[in-house]
Amino acid sequence: MGTNVAELRGKVRRFVEQHAIPSEDPALAHDVQRLDVVVRRLQGLAREAGIYAPHLPPEHGGLGLDWQARAEILEEAGRSFLGAPALNCAPPDQPNMINLMRHGNAAQQARYLQPLVRGRIRSCFAMTEPAPGAGSDPSMLRTTATRQDGKWVINGHKWFISGAVDAAFAIVLARTDEAAGTGATMFIVDTDNPGYRLVRNIAGMDGYQVGGHGEIVFEQCVVDDDAVLGQVGQGFAYAQARLEPARLSHCMRFIGRASRAMEIAQQYAAQRESFGQRLADLQQVQAMVADSHIDLHASRLMVRDCARKMDAGESVKHDSAMTKIFVSEAVWRVADRAVQIMGALGISDDTPVSMIQRELRPFRIYDGASELHRATLARRIFQHGLRP
Repeated sequence: MGTNVAELRGKVRRFVEQHAIPSEDPALAHDVQRLDVVVRRLQGLAREAGIYAPHLPPEHGGLGLDWQARAEILEEAGRSFLGAPALNCAPPDQPNMINLMRHGNAAQQARYLQPLVRGRIRSCFAMTEPAPGAGSDPSMLRTTATRQDGKWVINGHKWFISGAVDAAFAIVLARTDEAAGTGATMFIVDTDNPGYRLVRNIAGMDGYQVGGHGEIVFEQCVVDDDAVLGQVGQGFAYAQARLEPARLSHCMRFIGRASRAMEIAQQYAAQRESFGQRLADLQQVQAMVADSHIDLHASRLMVRDCARKMDAGESVKHDSAMTKIFVSEAVWRVADRAVQIMGALGISDDTPVSMIQRELRPFRIYDGASELHRATLARRIFQHGLRP
């Protein structure tokens, strides 16, 4: 690889401390248009610092880091809400880049991937639907793409589509084999298509989501064959292939975010006095801090074990599910303890701790809810007789 990871990690930490964190502002958290402006400025600074696109291969303008190196770099970037977007390694653009690199043809990569890599445009991934459509169970997909006069006509309703506001294009998962009930295909749809309509930006408890969370309606949305990403009927397989690296990347970034919350809480506990002593001297506070360090250490070990296996070309379907469950719940515990240690200050916008807690809570739902992963793990364990 040739990259000094320790040196690069130091560069990213300095960038986060000097540029990303100072750019944070509670008023920015839900202002999609202003957030875009700030992220574009930070991306320019990240290029100048030589830390831009750590996840991409050099031929696509990235640093070419393997997964074990990414675990360190994405954690550092993840300390700030703006760190990963500044490095252009945040969802949904990051996993969309994966799909386009793996399955996009030369024309699609030139039209969509290269501007996305350069930060000139944004994208979204449209899979989740209102009930009774697809959520944690993708087989419930109701959006359809049917052949008419040599073209594809997409009809459907999507929501909670991260990055949808002001996105240039969407990668859309639609059913293309209604009779069999199993086939789905990915389509690249320009957002200026007359059949594509952004209904609204859905307000949520989290913040700093570039492009918000959109609700989208596809109504007689006509696209040509050149909009098909990869092969017809392989959409579910492509979606699954993007989820494993995406959820692992989330874990890396959110370990950084939870670490920052606890760091702030520790600094507060070391100074704040109550009942004649520092909070840091109270046994209950000490236990919360110790438990948080245990959670973070275990999270890092699980993530890095997955990263090592991915670098070796091994399957991490089982391991990544366990890692996603544990890390999503562990980082939430850490952030919740930080709030508790800080009391009223912890639920205010005077520090980033409150927003970190709000941002980490949904991680137990997206990229596969904890309940779904536990059920899938248990079935696989009993089916294959896996030893503990």
